[in-house]
Amino acid sequence: MPKTAHSAPAATRRTRWTALVLAGAALASVTAGAVLPASATELPGAPGTAAARAYHPVDTAALTALMKPDAVASGTMVRVGGTGPGWTAATGPLSQDPAANFRIGSITKLFTSTLVLQLVGEGRFTLDTPVQELLPGTLPAHWEPITVGQLLSHTSGIQEPCVAFVDGEAPTPEQVVAHWTDPRCAAPQYPVRVQRYNGANYFLLGMVVEKVTGRSYADEIRRRIARPLGLRHTYSPKPGDRTVPGPVLADGGEIEPWAWAEGGMLSNAPDLERFITGLLRGRLLKPAQQRQLFAMPALSEGAVDRFSTGGLMRAEIGGTVVWGKTGSMGRSTSGVFATEGGRRTLVHSLLPAGVDRDLMRGRVVALVGAAL
Repeated sequence: MPKTAHSAPAATRRTRWTALVLAGAALASVTAGAVLPASATELPGAPGTAAARAYHPVDTAALTALMKPDAVASGTMVRVGGTGPGWTAATGPLSQDPAANFRIGSITKLFTSTLVLQLVGEGRFTLDTPVQELLPGTLPAHWEPITVGQLLSHTSGIQEPCVAFVDGEAPTPEQVVAHWTDPRCAAPQYPVRVQRYNGANYFLLGMVVEKVTGRSYADEIRRRIARPLGLRHTYSPKPGDRTVPGPVLADGGEIEPWAWAEGGMLSNAPDLERFITGLLRGRLLKPAQQRQLFAMPALSEGAVDRFSTGGLMRAEIGGTVVWGKTGSMGRSTSGVFATEGGRRTLVHSLLPAGVDRDLMRGRVVALVGAAL
């Protein structure tokens, strides 16, 4: 998930490790036969079912080797779930509590896209509705119409901002969007020829959710997703709230106070596992929107990262198609992925030990390959 167009404006903030491209990357080599970490825990499953037998066992030896602190990551948390036996472990300076909380960064976008697809299913608007109709006056009058569907699938053509935030400020969503629409910055690229990941798309979608529902983004997350799925540790914090309730997966690190519907939520591994499973199994969306969740737009061909019409990242690793999202916040980079129907799920979080994106990319791909 390349971060040149991720949660924060790349030109104005420090590098946030959301540039973990999965599609097309080669699996990193792993050492077989390693001993399981002492903290590893078997999770309940249903190994006797036909669905479980259809999937390979979790490669715990490979995962254990990949999780050993090294020059790529000083610590790693992994939780594998779905059908069949699960597995969880943490290494390095990460909490050994399997329910430790953390900022999920751009994984937040999956929650935002789910809200938007729910509203589409309710007939509040369509994927072809221009955002200018829903948020009049928010975008410059001379811009071409940008549809809800283009925002969801990162095909809006919106460019990177050219003005900086003041360190420590917690701007409103409207102020954040104003950075992308400043007349000194480049206008959207027309015609759009390929997907280009950009956090501005999801700030606008969060604003659409609030305008159409008349409720706050945080309220809609709680009402439409967290409560129905029983996610007790998943929420959107109040503006400017930098705290993470204990137990905390990793201490320290700068926290962006403004990421909101684009990258500001908190959760934990069990909740994210339940969310991706519920999403992929159709518990949150109507059938038509469930199909949109997996439809791949033509502009995704050739993109660095490929996103569905509904905002899901799609990657093929070791011959297996996986769906999910990566995200970063503070010191850590995290992700949630699943195979079709949520039959096997992976939640991971790493503490990067360096600045080599290719090495981190390979590590994430290898974790996904060993788990799914």
